[in-house]
Amino acid sequence: MQETITFFSGFSTPDLWFLADAALKTLWISVLSISIGTVLGGIFGWMLHEGKWMAALTVGSILDIFRSVPLIIQLVLFYNFAPMVGLSLDPFASGVVILTIYTAALVSNVARGGIEAVPVSMRKASRSLGMSYWQDLRHIVLPIGGRAVFPAWIGVVLGVMKDSALVSVLGYVELLKASQILITRTQEPFLILALAGAFYFALSYPISRYAAKFEQRWAQ
Repeated sequence: MQETITFFSGFSTPDLWFLADAALKTLWISVLSISIGTVLGGIFGWMLHEGKWMAALTVGSILDIFRSVPLIIQLVLFYNFAPMVGLSLDPFASGVVILTIYTAALVSNVARGGIEAVPVSMRKASRSLGMSYWQDLRHIVLPIGGRAVFPAWIGVVLGVMKDSALVSVLGYVELLKASQILITRTQEPFLILALAGAFYFALSYPISRYAAKFEQRWAQ
């Protein structure tokens, strides 16, 4: 009697754990990239504000490239170009590098907007009270400017978290890549995509809710 070979199998509990693990990988690469990118973006935003036209021609031009070129092209080009210059990076490291620079490029405009949102008269008043330049940035610009651009920064965070799905083109098994693997095996695209969407919602919704509450508390 000839054996029947089954190429496809239905969705099972281990598959759900596989998706959950991929969601954690999505969260990890997002947190790492957003954290470093936010710090770099804040520095670049400060440079763009203070450097005026000179910074706009140098740093600003480079950041414009990363804002303008589709993220998927950046990922593929960097992953294939890195070995040519002696960098041996796996898909995760390559994804972190590009997502970090991409985040920094987006946050730089947000940070510059936050600095420029602080009235010049208020900054002059702080300096007349004896504050140093750095004290003015810390005690005046950061609280007031940060409050003004906090919603925009949250938008960047949520956007980068969703854009992290593009790292799947490099072979990194995050949530989208795991979904594609399961769809190929189970042939249940509706169920798999619905679960993937639920995981993305579970990652994004708490951030949105906490940000809204934090903004309300900040406004009081």
